[in-house]
Amino acid sequence: MPPDDSIPQLAQRLQQFADARDWGPFHSPKNLASALIVEAGELLEHFQWMTEAQSRSLEADKKQAVAYEMADVLLYLVQLSSALGVDLMAAAREKMAINESRYPVDQARGSSRKYDELG
Repeated sequence: MPPDDSIPQLAQRLQQFADARDWGPFHSPKNLASALIVEAGELLEHFQWMTEAQSRSLEADKKQAVAYEMADVLLYLVQLSSALGVDLMAAAREKMAINESRYPVDQARGSSRKYDELG
């Protein structure tokens, strides 16, 4: 199986996977967003009860399980972007530009405060 080098290529493979199984009726934006949250919860579950230090140094088997949960989150996010016709990379670039203006380096460095609390 060749690697997917881009989000559009991954989206196409996901669409082919879903089409082959006739899952289209189940892949409404609402259902995909719900599935995304479920998978994000499963990702978080791996870190439940860990200290911050433990979360930074996962054992190999735990790290692999976390990687698979991260992949599930990504896959549902890509499917949701396809269902809504959102260019995910363009949206990410735009959001980064917004964040850069909301969190100027000189005000945000070393702070966990929200943008409306800076200054």
